[in-house]
Amino acid sequence: MSRGKQPSRKPEDRQSDAARRDEEGDEAVEIETGEKEKWDAGPLVKTGGRVDAAALERAIAESEEGEDDAEVRTVRFKLLRDLDKRLDKYLCDRITFMSRTQLQKLIDDGGVSVNGRPPKASTKLNAGDVVEVVVPPPPPTEIQPEDIPLEVMYEDEHILVINKAPDILVHPARSHNHGTMVNALAFYLREKSKVGGALSGVGKELARPGVVHRLDRNTSGVIVFAKTEEAHWKLGHSFEHRKVDKRYIAFVHGLVEPDIDVIDLPLGPHPSREKGYREKYVVRHDELGKPSVTVCRVRERYGAAMRDKGAEGQRGKGSGIPEVSAGWRTSGISAVRAANADRANEGGYSLVELELRTGRTHQIRVHLSHLGWPIVGDDMYGGRAYADATGNVLIARQALHACVLGFPHPISNERMQFTAPLRGDMQALLRDLRKTSGDRTERPETPGATVDLEKIAS
Repeated sequence: MSRGKQPSRKPEDRQSDAARRDEEGDEAVEIETGEKEKWDAGPLVKTGGRVDAAALERAIAESEEGEDDAEVRTVRFKLLRDLDKRLDKYLCDRITFMSRTQLQKLIDDGGVSVNGRPPKASTKLNAGDVVEVVVPPPPPTEIQPEDIPLEVMYEDEHILVINKAPDILVHPARSHNHGTMVNALAFYLREKSKVGGALSGVGKELARPGVVHRLDRNTSGVIVFAKTEEAHWKLGHSFEHRKVDKRYIAFVHGLVEPDIDVIDLPLGPHPSREKGYREKYVVRHDELGKPSVTVCRVRERYGAAMRDKGAEGQRGKGSGIPEVSAGWRTSGISAVRAANADRANEGGYSLVELELRTGRTHQIRVHLSHLGWPIVGDDMYGGRAYADATGNVLIARQALHACVLGFPHPISNERMQFTAPLRGDMQALLRDLRKTSGDRTERPETPGATVDLEKIAS
């Protein structure tokens, strides 16, 4: 049978076809975006049901000056069948430029409703449910150069290696669009670099150009950025396939034992979504716990004469610590961990070298805190600020420093290794602990340790 000339399709027929494709897809939704004439940029939702970040930016920019743009940013999804999926996971598929953590916060802050009522992130969606979201503006993609000091350790036409200062974000986030390392690097490459070039375009749509890996805001130390796309992807491959040697040092409360410990405990988000908890991570032995391995080597103990020698050997590998369930509060703390916490409170400090076998969010901080050795200054996970004998606070942020980073050069494949020396508060803390501990300082032999403490302290 000859197909012949097909009749022209009416717009409503094409819309019906689109709705049918949605119904047959994984999510099965009708998409509503309010009155189209509210903005000239067109619908905020692309084919497939994902919010278009570029259209959202245009809609906000074109809304009248002084007008509340919440209506412009409102997107509605109507489900055509039951979904065996939590609300937060569903929104991850719809608003891809926001992380699950960001979406959970948006839900908690009242930016999402289901059938006109405030939901929980865990709300299961059913046929006929109407999900309404006031979508926050996407993170800025145009990076504003800012003249912020940087300690450049190495640069060529492919990569940049920096000794990161504390109290600076690596890249812009929703509420921090300025004052980040990416802003500083944009200025450096434009005005100061002798090599020139720009950050890799990979990640630019999320305001993360050149960002291969990250350090927490208050963690200092060595970090590498990519200047070309080839370097970016090859560095990412090295991180993913564990070809990178990452060594941190941390000052912790208590006299850490044993001298070498493999902490093999899965990590996941804190089960509570209440304010003050939703940014935290915990040890979890459920489907949300991801494998996480940290090798901890004790390099120095300060105040070792105070140590209760009878307590040695009470615990072995980190993987032997009783598990913390998803319902953790304080009752799940093991007797060993509680004993360690008590001893940490009694006095004494330790300097530990940490080798990362995985790279989870807050991995070192959670692992050490869970075992009763919180990092000095890390108030999120039980640490306290450190003051000298005169009461002068030497450090109030987490005493964690990314000390060594080794990796194959993404282009030449030459093995490279960089050691970031201590600066400012971390250097002052080390000097004061050694001074006050004196001959009570213990320096155990720890095979596999690679950080030259005297080199980084000078």
